[in-house]
Amino acid sequence: MVSTTKMSLILFFASSLFLQGILGELICESLPSNLCSFAIASSGKRCVLENYRNDDGSVEYTCKTSEVVVERLSGYIETDQCVKACGVDRGFVGISSDAFLTAEFTSNLCSPSCYQNCPNIVDLYFNLAAGEGVFLPALCEKQKANPHRAMLEILSNGGPTGGGAAAAPGPMAADYVVDAPAPAPAFF
Repeated sequence: MVSTTKMSLILFFASSLFLQGILGELICESLPSNLCSFAIASSGKRCVLENYRNDDGSVEYTCKTSEVVVERLSGYIETDQCVKACGVDRGFVGISSDAFLTAEFTSNLCSPSCYQNCPNIVDLYFNLAAGEGVFLPALCEKQKANPHRAMLEILSNGGPTGGGAAAAPGPMAADYVVDAPAPAPAFF
C-alpha cells in the first residue's frame, strides 16, 4: 500500500510535469528539494541544491539556478533510474570531483547502464573530470580493466584533491591529462 506522503509526491511530480508541458518552463526555484539535483532549467542552466539555516537554527534545503549552462539539455529532471544507475544522490549539496576517488562511484558512473543511458549525469561528471585534467572516457576504459589502478592514476595526477602542481605524474597519468577542455561525450 502506498503511503499518503508518497502518493502526494507522485501526484505533485505528475502535476508538475503536466504544468511544465503546458507552460513549457522548468524553473529551478520552483522545484522541490528532492528533485533539484541533476535537473536542468528551461534556460539550460543546472539546478543546484543549497542548504541554509532558518530562523530557528534548523537546516533547510532550497533549489537554485546555477550559472553552469548545459548545451544540449534544457527543461530536464533526471530520472530515478539514472540516479540509481550512476550511484549519485539527489541529496547532494554541491557537486564535487572528490567522488572520483571512490572505486564504487567511478564503477557506477562508467557502467553501461549509466554511461550509455544518462547523458545529463555523465555530462556533469565529464566536465568535473576535465576540470581536474582527467578525460572521463579514458578513465572509464582504465576503470574497466583495473579499478584500483585507475584511482591511483587520478591521485598521482593530483586529481580531484587538487594537488596537481606538486604531485609527480604516475606512469600512466598522461593518459588522462588534457591541455584543453575536451568535447563532451556525444550522446545525441
